[in-house]
Amino acid sequence: MKILKIQTLQGPNYWSIQDHQLIVVRLDLQDFSDRKPNRISGFLKGLTEALPSLGDRECDLGEKFLERLQDGCLWMEEVVEHVALELQTLAGMPVSFSRTRKTATRGVYYVIFEYQAPEAGRYAARVAVRLCQSIAEKGRYHPDDLRQDLQDLQRLGAEAALGPSTEAIVKAAEARGIPWLRLGARFLIQLGYGAYQHRIQATQSDRTSILGIELAGDKEGTKRILQDAGVPVPRGMTISYFDELENAIDAVGGFPVAIKPLDGNHGRGVALDINTWKDAEAAYDAASVASKSRTVIVERCYTGRDHRVLVVDGKVAAVAERVPAHVVGDGRSTINELIEMVNRNPRRGQGHDNVMTRIELDRSSFELLRKQRYSLDTVLREGEICYLRATANLSTGGIALDRTDEIHSDNIYLAVRVAKIIGLDIAGIDIVTPDISRPLAEVGGVVVEVNAAPGFRMHAHPSQGLPRPVGEAVLNMLFPPGTPSRIPIVAITGTNGKTTTTRLTAHMFRQTKRIVGYTTTDGTYIDDRLVEVGDNTGPHSAKLILQDPMTEVAILEAARGGILRSGLGFATCDVGVVLNVAADHLGIDGIDTVEDLAYVKSVVAETVMPEGYAVLNADDPLVAAMAKRVKAQIAYFSMQPDNEIVRSHVQQGGLAAVYENGYLTFRKQEWSEQIEQAVNIPLTLGGKANFAIANALAASLAAFVQGVKIEDIRAALIAFKPSTSQTPGRMNLFDLGKYQALIDYAHNGASYQAMGDFVRHHTGERIGVVGGPGDRRDEDLLNLGRLAVGIFDRIIVKEDDDTRDRPRGEAAELICQGIEEEKPDFHYETILDETTAINTALDTATEGSLVVILPESVSRAIKLVETRYQ
Repeated sequence: MKILKIQTLQGPNYWSIQDHQLIVVRLDLQDFSDRKPNRISGFLKGLTEALPSLGDRECDLGEKFLERLQDGCLWMEEVVEHVALELQTLAGMPVSFSRTRKTATRGVYYVIFEYQAPEAGRYAARVAVRLCQSIAEKGRYHPDDLRQDLQDLQRLGAEAALGPSTEAIVKAAEARGIPWLRLGARFLIQLGYGAYQHRIQATQSDRTSILGIELAGDKEGTKRILQDAGVPVPRGMTISYFDELENAIDAVGGFPVAIKPLDGNHGRGVALDINTWKDAEAAYDAASVASKSRTVIVERCYTGRDHRVLVVDGKVAAVAERVPAHVVGDGRSTINELIEMVNRNPRRGQGHDNVMTRIELDRSSFELLRKQRYSLDTVLREGEICYLRATANLSTGGIALDRTDEIHSDNIYLAVRVAKIIGLDIAGIDIVTPDISRPLAEVGGVVVEVNAAPGFRMHAHPSQGLPRPVGEAVLNMLFPPGTPSRIPIVAITGTNGKTTTTRLTAHMFRQTKRIVGYTTTDGTYIDDRLVEVGDNTGPHSAKLILQDPMTEVAILEAARGGILRSGLGFATCDVGVVLNVAADHLGIDGIDTVEDLAYVKSVVAETVMPEGYAVLNADDPLVAAMAKRVKAQIAYFSMQPDNEIVRSHVQQGGLAAVYENGYLTFRKQEWSEQIEQAVNIPLTLGGKANFAIANALAASLAAFVQGVKIEDIRAALIAFKPSTSQTPGRMNLFDLGKYQALIDYAHNGASYQAMGDFVRHHTGERIGVVGGPGDRRDEDLLNLGRLAVGIFDRIIVKEDDDTRDRPRGEAAELICQGIEEEKPDFHYETILDETTAINTALDTATEGSLVVILPESVSRAIKLVETRYQ
């Protein structure tokens, strides 16, 4: 078996509309293409030995995977599919969606399966193939190899996973339908789109004050500010030299004391309840090493329990009591055995990403054991507690008990006040008190610390008690109920006319004085300024628009290639426009028929939100049929005012735009409104370019259903010109004095026909400089030649610089063959170099002729024509 290609899809795609994250593997089964796995000696035994948990996995029909495999109902590609799922599940990333599809090449299949972490998903694909091949050939997959594979998958999953605090916020966003994106730096997460976005980094938000963060990081400065405000804080002082330690202990009232780094975190270097000089020396050394500034704090140690009070947006969101890492005796087991039992809890893991952290012993743990007169071999009495850490941080194995419903109202008021004094929108207030249900003043409690970016793990996943919706509290702060989080998204697809329609739609929305971001085949634009050059019709460019905080409306061209290779760059849109479906790019990426291509394009229509609109071409049967799969409202456009689909739709209260009596017109039941006469719309070239009229109808509908006024739509139609600045390469007509030149990016049969409908209106000689992309099928290139004969009086056949893996000259030869088949005596010549071909056509243009250039490089063609003005 051989993997030919692995693709990573994010968002709605050809295989699934439900925003599955999918790996798509193009797999050549080679020797296993005709061999049922159940007939391969030792395969079933080897597979179940390697992955016994496969026995619980079900296929699509609810039948057990292994039973179907044993019965000979599954082929090798389907085994690979399910093994890839199982490997990820065993590595702690449960996934279930999958499918396989054959390609046009015998023995080559698409294997599609879900992933949680992209690198882990790709790795699972490679391991699944390697495992199945090894078992088929050798009867086994070595357990050590599988163990290493699972460890690698776990590592890749952990590297891609959100931290528990970020995850709590993201899940709250998903529950409210607020979109989110990972940004490319500093673990930033964007919530919402465009101008409505907010950003978070763990539990810091874009509203968090930098002054508040700096002050919270200065523990001594925090204590002084709070003390000056009358907040009860521990007596203490800072020192920078060991010689100052003894005086500092005396100054705070003697033992017991706490020694901690001035600017540490996660409890590193903190020692509590120090009662001897020897312990104080060791604690100073540890705190000094943990402090960035080598400065340490010596504080009076207060008795009581450690509490974290979470304040979000001036409200207490949760309260947790933190208990240091410890074990409880059972009268039989040693402390070491008790630690092992505690660490076997599946909720415990490495680092901060699990609900609880494994207990790991260090020097301070052994010091604490010594103080309690224990060793690892001590057998504790039943119920006897042995503490293994002095601090209660969850990151060192502590546990959290929810106390949100127990905190006294005075303490709530104090915590909120402390957060405001320090200047934090999200703050973790650490309080030591014997009883959080009583006012601190009554029981001698103190505020020991204020934390910026406090961890949410203890509140979202307490060891005991109710989980608290702390992520929701942050969302309510950033996006109060009723405030928007999304900008309008209009997605536009089709075989031909996408870029022109995208630009025209963007021009209509600009009439509303909003900042519009849009993507096209020639670049990405924000506020009509080019920010990225290129064929930008995939998810990367869409995300660029959605990430930009200036964008107020997004108009996104969605091409076939981007949908197939990466999926859409957004989960849902407000308007999805499908212009047409015609033969193009067939035989590429597994899309072999026009019906396949229509299914790709339908992804855009199917992702429209129920309250949005799918704008569909009623004149194209493949597009009109998409209405059956759309959950949104439908708006049709048509060049035929008596189109039966439109007539029925309008009678039932639906909206449509039609070309009627020379006017672009809106219709809905008895209501009708003329938008503008086609001859007054420059894009239509005097009403002669029918395909441009259809594009204008689609754009008008897309704008209208999003609240753009008819007068603004009309103004945009009149002002929008098919020029090199507004629509480069799309029906750009140049008057060069004695003749005219037309540049258009027609490159498939449908676009040739649409362009030809306009060109045939020209009464002078019609000269065509034609070609076709090399990655098209032979029959498609032959057809371009046949069509060109019916449009032009004279043809120059050229070839693209990028032959797309064809031998030089082959694409041109096929076009020439099509010309000869259609009209053997037709006059044409072949000039492969595009620049030479264009210049030859312009040099030989006759009086009153029209030179039509169908270029590979639009910018180059425009420059060649514009030099003729000089």
